[in-house]
Amino acid sequence: MFVRIKTTPNSPRKSVQIVTSVRKGTRVIQKIVRHVGVAHDDMELKQLKSLAEAIRIKLEAGDQQLIFSPEQVAEETLRAKERASTELELDYKVNLKNLREEQRVISGIHDVYGTLFDELGYQSILKGKRNKVSREIFKQIVLARIANPVSKKASVDMLAANFGISLNLDHVYQMMDKLDDEAIDNLNKLSYLNTKKLFSEKIDLVFFDCTTLYFESFEEDELRRNGYSKDLKFNQPQVVMSLMVTKEGLPIGYEIFEGSTYEGHTLIPQIKEFKKKYQIDKVVFVADAGMMNTANLEALDSENLEYIVGCRLKSLPQSLQDKVTDPKSYSTITDNLKIGTFEHNSRKIVVSYSETRARKDSYDREKCIERLKKKLEKHKNPKAYLSNFGNKKYLEVSKDIKITLNAEKIASDAKWDGLHGVITNAQDLPSQEILAQYNNLWQVEAAFRITKHDLKVRPIYHWSPRRVIAHLAISFTAFSLVKYLEYRVKLQYIKLSPEKIKQILLSVQTSILFDSTKKIRYGLPSATSKGALKIYNIFDLSRSLTPFIIKNM
Repeated sequence: MFVRIKTTPNSPRKSVQIVTSVRKGTRVIQKIVRHVGVAHDDMELKQLKSLAEAIRIKLEAGDQQLIFSPEQVAEETLRAKERASTELELDYKVNLKNLREEQRVISGIHDVYGTLFDELGYQSILKGKRNKVSREIFKQIVLARIANPVSKKASVDMLAANFGISLNLDHVYQMMDKLDDEAIDNLNKLSYLNTKKLFSEKIDLVFFDCTTLYFESFEEDELRRNGYSKDLKFNQPQVVMSLMVTKEGLPIGYEIFEGSTYEGHTLIPQIKEFKKKYQIDKVVFVADAGMMNTANLEALDSENLEYIVGCRLKSLPQSLQDKVTDPKSYSTITDNLKIGTFEHNSRKIVVSYSETRARKDSYDREKCIERLKKKLEKHKNPKAYLSNFGNKKYLEVSKDIKITLNAEKIASDAKWDGLHGVITNAQDLPSQEILAQYNNLWQVEAAFRITKHDLKVRPIYHWSPRRVIAHLAISFTAFSLVKYLEYRVKLQYIKLSPEKIKQILLSVQTSILFDSTKKIRYGLPSATSKGALKIYNIFDLSRSLTPFIIKNM
């Protein structure tokens, strides 16, 4: 079995296939095992080749189940194909007046995400023969979170009502209690290895960010602590979750810290653990300005790790600020972009100036000043401005306690319009490359949007630290599946958002019809959209539209 690149005459398109050699008579021919996708340029070809190689390894291993049908309906579909010749044609002749729909079962989520779950090996997170049932429950709860992220009780009810899968809620909680430190370590390691297999080269860029996740509770413990909340829930305990992804947004790993941890302090421990586990020699970590303080940068330097971190330009020494705000310090790259490079404490600071960003900064400031002017006309008491955090910098209080606009501060602030900087110790990287890599940080921000909004990882209703950790492990596994499928759909079909993919798969359903006269149940597959068929084809899954008998009564 090997990866073959097939070209099309007079076309730049190249098909990537997994083929095997088969003897046919006296000849040896190549049989296509899996059509991976069509590349339109060198970058797509490189990505598809890496993906094909990963799939080939999985196929040759032979220990993964490639067609996943956990619910009874899917099992009966397969059985129906086997016994079709023995069933009486009369059984398929029905009077429509005698039919009623008993249930409508969603098939797409389990067919596709279930196959991907098995293919990526997430069932191996919980090891041991005694955990066989817990592994299946873990899988079902992860898939339920992708389909509709609700509480565990609501997930159990939803699986029964919409997917034909029955789980015991107590068994779900017992499974969560088994997601211990070893299981979490297995989850992180597996995610990293799955991502690494998709790239022919080493993962040399890691994007890092963290966020706060609050609880519907006001009691603290050793994990849940009050702290600075990005959700502005300062009076509610929280945990800090850090996430590492590739520039494509694929998962590398995650870590949980107690809620009072300053997010800048999460980076170094996770990097050390990351290097220890995966024996990484050279990697560039990319993080936002929240990670920038002298202690963090010095710690990164001491670990011989390269980094590209957002820089708070206004916190630089005054002499350097004067250079940064001087237009003469910049070279023109395009009509909309200028770049300046500066040295500070043996590190490189790269600052970009964007005309588009400058117009937005100016517009935002003018809107702010307009609001302040209107407020000054109504309120003369200084107390009215005490809570105006972002706007206080434009105000001044005279000796006779009068509030006025400070023209000097407004002019000083305008000098920074359009400027954005990063600081790095990667001296060998060109300035434009440094900015380009930092701009890819949106991938990790998008990842958090998926976990917070699409998968609704917050608020968290569990109380014990072990259950909290298990909940986040379930959410991270769901996130990983979502990102892997999004990546493969983009490579092998078209770019679709995780939400769009989910809606396509939720529409793949089977109606359970009961004939009250014959006492026979029929499965009636729903019409399947072009998008659903394309996604099914990625995993070599077939979707028959032929009605079938489920059960005779």
